[in-house]
Amino acid sequence: MRRLGSTAESNARGPIWSDAELDALEARTPGLSTQEVVDLFATKGAPVSEASFRKYVQLGLLPRSVRVGRKGKHRGSQGVYPATVVRQIESIRRLLAQGYTISELQKQQVFSGGELEELAQKLERVLESVARTVVDRSTGATEDVLTAAVSEARALSSELLGKLRGIERSLAMRARMARHAV
Repeated sequence: MRRLGSTAESNARGPIWSDAELDALEARTPGLSTQEVVDLFATKGAPVSEASFRKYVQLGLLPRSVRVGRKGKHRGSQGVYPATVVRQIESIRRLLAQGYTISELQKQQVFSGGELEELAQKLERVLESVARTVVDRSTGATEDVLTAAVSEARALSSELLGKLRGIERSLAMRARMARHAV
């Protein structure tokens, strides 16, 4: 099976970020450009090339970017990835270092290319839109009831995403255990 990534990437040993650092990055950074992701890994002494990053996207291991317009006349747009790609690349690096192939990583993924992240973003956009509409169109008691309903929907959305991520982790763990049992 074809291996992907530079020697430095595939020989990585252990996590370079703690879960707390990744949680903080994801909380403060809604999106990152390819260069920002590459720079983050470089600052940790674990370089990831732009070519590898783009190949992971093409192979469905990472989500596709969202085009975001730049302020100013004729500035065009830029591809922005969710901050969770740092965690995903970290996971890919660890698995490659353990001897997994890209093909095996693709088979392990329940949701390809960050579909859960896309779902989370879409749910958030819908909930934000509904919340704005509630504020714009409601008055008094109806606003309180509808605001509570939006809060409940947010909690349910979070619970659903958590359960789906848990299922994906469990299935990935089973696939790893099955691989080592052979």
